[in-house]
Amino acid sequence: MIIGHSERRTLFGETDQSVNRKIGAAIAAGLVPIVCIGETLAEREAGETLSVLDRQIKAGFDGVTGEQVGALVIAYEPVWAIGTGRTATAAQAQEAHAHIRQRLRQWFGAPAADECHVIYGGSVKPDNTKDLISQPDVDGALVGGASLDIKSFFEIVSRSR
Repeated sequence: MIIGHSERRTLFGETDQSVNRKIGAAIAAGLVPIVCIGETLAEREAGETLSVLDRQIKAGFDGVTGEQVGALVIAYEPVWAIGTGRTATAAQAQEAHAHIRQRLRQWFGAPAADECHVIYGGSVKPDNTKDLISQPDVDGALVGGASLDIKSFFEIVSRSR
């Protein structure tokens, strides 16, 4: 179950607080939520990426235990890279993922930070997959539009090995 995807935040006005309620409901129902967080282009250009991630983690995971955080998936999806053909560089993705993992360690404990899967989502394509997922804090990819083309998706999966 994907929660907090940028399109839902933009089109339906989902907030960090509604994401928080959905995380709680998903966990209560025995589902493993994939929680999306990420910044807009304006936030990135203003140097606010890390503070946006902090806000989304703090508010979105309020009341969630470290054990519960360790069992979920966080997808860092820079909003500016979704459906635009632009993608974060491997270094940008690593910086965001390392920051997310650092905050999880600080706020939820080392086991939560080590067990939580932090994946990248934002114009994942066959030609950028290997670089992105080779980063030490990138655990995988959330593939969007490229999953609709079987050849493209097959190439992404093949290059992920």
